[in-house]
Amino acid sequence: MLYPNAKAWRDAKNKRVMVYGMSGLGKTHMSSILRDTGQWFHYSIDYRIGTRYMGEYIVDSCLKAAMDTPYLREMLRQDAIYIAPNVHTHDLGAVSTYLGKPGNTDAGGLSIDEYRTRQDQFKSAEINALNDTQKFARRGLDVYGYPHFICDTGGSICEWVEADDDSDALMQELSGTCLPIWIKGSDAHTAELVRRFDKAPKPMAYQPAFLAQCWDEYLNENNVSADDVDPDTFIRWTYARALAHRQPRYEAMARWGVTVTADDVYALKSAEDFDAMIEAALDAM
Repeated sequence: MLYPNAKAWRDAKNKRVMVYGMSGLGKTHMSSILRDTGQWFHYSIDYRIGTRYMGEYIVDSCLKAAMDTPYLREMLRQDAIYIAPNVHTHDLGAVSTYLGKPGNTDAGGLSIDEYRTRQDQFKSAEINALNDTQKFARRGLDVYGYPHFICDTGGSICEWVEADDDSDALMQELSGTCLPIWIKGSDAHTAELVRRFDKAPKPMAYQPAFLAQCWDEYLNENNVSADDVDPDTFIRWTYARALAHRQPRYEAMARWGVTVTADDVYALKSAEDFDAMIEAALDAM
C-alpha cells in the first residue's frame, strides 16, 4: 500500500485515495468535504464515464429518437440544433437513463439483447475511466496544483475486478496510484438502500454472468416471456440480489487497502476528521 501505517499517512506530502462501496453510503459526502477544502482534486468516475466514454452513445440514442419527429429531424439535418448530455459530478442520470431496463418495450423497457449491449458499453467505459485514475492524479497536481487527490468510484467497480487475484491488472493499477478505501455498510444500511430503490428503481450495471442468471431465474419463476417482463419489477427483484452478490466482492477488494464504516463517513465534518479516520483504519490493520 502507498501508506502502510498511520505515520506514513501523516507524513505524506501528497495523499491519494480511492473510495468505493455501495451507492448511498457516503462517497459523495466524503468527496465534497475534501473538495471544499481547496486542497483535494476530486476525480469522479461517474462524471468521466458520462462525459468521455458514454457521451457519444447517449447522443446517438437521442438523435435516433429525435429523427422520428419531423420538426426535430429537419432542424437536425439543417444543423440548426444540437443534442448533448448534461452530466454532473453528483448525477449520472443521463447514463442511467441510457442504460435503461430490460423488458416490455411498451412499458419503457429494452430488448434483452439491446440491454446487454448497453451493459457491455458501460463496463468498458467504467474500466477505461478507472484506468484514467493515475492520469488525473498527476493532472490534479501538475496542472491545477492540488496536493491531494480523491477518486470517487461507482458502485459497480467490484463487478470488473477479481480482487482475490494478486495479479489483477485493474486492482494493481488502482492500488499503485491510490489508497483504496472501502465504505462498509451494515445490514440496516442495506435494508435502507433496498427500501429507497423499491420506492424509485433506477438502472444498474451488472456483471454479465450475474445478469444472465437473474434474467433466466426471473423468467422461469414468473413464467413470463422476455417481451412480457415489467422493467421496474425486474430490476426491483434483482436489486437485493445484486447487493448480496456485490458484498463478498467488496470484501475481497478490502485487502488492497483499508475499511471504514458508513457511520464513520456520515460523521465526518472536516478534512481533519477524514485524516483521523484513515489513521485509525491504518492502525487497525
